[in-house]
Amino acid sequence: MTATILLVEDDNEQRQLLGKLLQGEQYQVFSAATVEDALVLLKQQPQIELVFSDWKLGNYTGLTILNYVRTNLPELGFVVATAYGSVSHAVEAIQAGADDYLTKPFKRQELLLAVSKGLTAKWLRSQNRQLSQQLSEQRQLVDLVGKAPCMQQLFQRINRVSNSDATVLISGESGTGKELAARALHQLSSRCKGPFIAINCGAIPEQLAEAELFGAEKGAYTGAHQAKAGKFEAAAGGTLFLDEVAELPLSLQAKLLRLLQEGKVTRLGSHQEITLDLRLIAASHQDLAQAVQEGRFREDLYYRLNVVPMHMPALRQRSEDIPQLIQHFLQISQQRYQLDAPALTKATLKQLMDYPWPGNVRELANRIERFVLLGDEQELLAGLTTSAASPGQFVLPAEGLNWQQHERDCLLQALQRADGNKAQAAKLLQLPYKTLLYRLDKYQLN
Repeated sequence: MTATILLVEDDNEQRQLLGKLLQGEQYQVFSAATVEDALVLLKQQPQIELVFSDWKLGNYTGLTILNYVRTNLPELGFVVATAYGSVSHAVEAIQAGADDYLTKPFKRQELLLAVSKGLTAKWLRSQNRQLSQQLSEQRQLVDLVGKAPCMQQLFQRINRVSNSDATVLISGESGTGKELAARALHQLSSRCKGPFIAINCGAIPEQLAEAELFGAEKGAYTGAHQAKAGKFEAAAGGTLFLDEVAELPLSLQAKLLRLLQEGKVTRLGSHQEITLDLRLIAASHQDLAQAVQEGRFREDLYYRLNVVPMHMPALRQRSEDIPQLIQHFLQISQQRYQLDAPALTKATLKQLMDYPWPGNVRELANRIERFVLLGDEQELLAGLTTSAASPGQFVLPAEGLNWQQHERDCLLQALQRADGNKAQAAKLLQLPYKTLLYRLDKYQLN
């Protein structure tokens, strides 16, 4: 692609000569005789890639243009032409950010080499900016760590759809980082300066869910002493993340569907509609398609939510990422607690790599945090087994065995360790209480 050059020279004959020479080399050339004209062209012609300017320009110098460029268009290439013997001017121009200088009179080849050098510098600055932007985006995805192919595909998907308002449905087991993916989608979007509101639908008591999500007017229910905005209103201009959306009661699923279809909500106890501008991201560790078949989730809502599906892989499916994740969590915990952790031995790392991590990334993060606090490898490895049950640990199936049978066995183990207390069993399994009840019913363990 032909480069575009702004030629600034107050001598008419010299300006025309240089312009023809550059055009003969297939450059597109804009010409200016004064500093004022040059600044106007820089503002009007964004395709300009390099400025070739004489030093002496009436009552000004090329330094005026150079200062403007480095402040407002820092990537542009810049070459200065100085009078013979004006070495101090050349030094001043280089110190101010010029890429090269020529001393008059100069030869054709010297001019072309200086222009080429300036354009190369412009290209390098552009590449550096793009790399810096990519690194910034990676820092925004800092908690989503992984080089495994499945994670790289996920990162690409996040980058691809982040700046749209498309509804995203994130699936994956508990502890895989579904909220982190939602936050990444928000941080990389044009809504990043707006709020990010995260709601766990399984943690809200059903009788309070409508008021919590959609808001309520004064007197709408016992204890409603003043009007209250819901979480949907709080997320206006930003992103709302509905985690464990399968736990949402059917009655509220209908109201959520209306919000997605019309962008409007109605507070509890009110007939006035409120128009909202927000992006919705939902997540569930349950199979929503199966929930639809079982009548626990609205089919129309499922399709509205599942515009862009994303799946968070289990940690056992990307075990090659475990060393990187360990270093990541070590750095976080060491900075948080201002403690140094002992180096892990190869034997310990192998045990961590071989362990299938039923609690996924969350379990690994918790163990690393404990390790940093206590500085004891035995604490890090306590209960790690793939063959026999240890206190606080569940038996895991070998690769390829029936995971439904494994899920049933884990439920039984949790109930046994909790002495039949279902709320305690849910905590042991890191499941919402209603999800535990559903699974117990699913396997007829009630």
